[in-house]
Amino acid sequence: MAYARFLVPAIVAAGCFVVLAGLRVAVFKLLRHWSSKTSTRMDNIVVASLSTPSWYWCIAIALSIGVAMSDIPRQYARYISLTIDVLIILSITIATANLVGRLFTNYVQSADLPIPPTGLMHGVIKGTIIIIGCLIVLNTLGISIAPLLTALGVGGLAVALALQDTLANLFAGIHIILERSVRIGDFVKLESGQEGYVEDITWRTTRVRMLANNMVIIPNSQLSKSIVTNYCLPEKRLSLLIPVSVSYASDPAMVEKMLVDEAKRSVGEIPGLLGNPEPFVRFIPGFGESSLDFTLICQVGEFVDQYLAQHELRKRIFERFRREGVEIPFPQRTVHIREDK
Repeated sequence: MAYARFLVPAIVAAGCFVVLAGLRVAVFKLLRHWSSKTSTRMDNIVVASLSTPSWYWCIAIALSIGVAMSDIPRQYARYISLTIDVLIILSITIATANLVGRLFTNYVQSADLPIPPTGLMHGVIKGTIIIIGCLIVLNTLGISIAPLLTALGVGGLAVALALQDTLANLFAGIHIILERSVRIGDFVKLESGQEGYVEDITWRTTRVRMLANNMVIIPNSQLSKSIVTNYCLPEKRLSLLIPVSVSYASDPAMVEKMLVDEAKRSVGEIPGLLGNPEPFVRFIPGFGESSLDFTLICQVGEFVDQYLAQHELRKRIFERFRREGVEIPFPQRTVHIREDK
């Protein structure tokens, strides 16, 4: 008979959980189908955030029904009630953390706020909510929070000393995000010579994807101390300088006209090449050892556009020079031989 006291409510709770789980699967299937047809992302975020916590709610409701339909002694019922309370608090905490984190990321991306939606910021927001939820759980269980906070304050110094590098990377990452000297999506060149797109800024490292599709992982503390060239600040548009050399027999004015003409013709035909401001030529560096040296200056949309623009412009300039009879000289040097008599 003693076992029947626990067996019957256990069977009732298990049956209720099976029914509730089936209802949960059906409801979320309908919600996902409905949210996939809407134009906004808010409903998708809410459904995804509630997906995992809903399992905890099914368990809590099933346990509540099982306890309500049993004559379990009060001392055991109390522990089960505490378990139900903890499940509900943890599920609400997880749902809130997921929802707020995803809403923050979506809002920053859509509103173009000065704070990038990095993994670090997302983790800080979720971590803060989870810590608050854990403190509420401890208070529900009757555990005093004040001694715990005192112990954490005393032990915080020892932890800080033991985790100097980790904390240095964390605060350096926060500094980089708030300063906005390096942002997600920027093309940067590191002091060591590597260059690529910034993929993410996490609590410990910054990840840069190189053009060869390799990932460079840099500790935030080192990145904050190094010299970084950001090719997307103050804007993505970039000046492209193409050196061109011709023989001393060429007419400088005619060469300048041909270079500008080819560059203007290429605007709209070469992806990334801009026509505003218009391309221009400068007689710089000027007089070389065996050539007249010019520099064609034009604008490209962003850093990586320069490679295709240089490739196509050089081919077109070479063909134009060939048609016009402009010579591109080989290096030459006059040597005087002195004969001793």
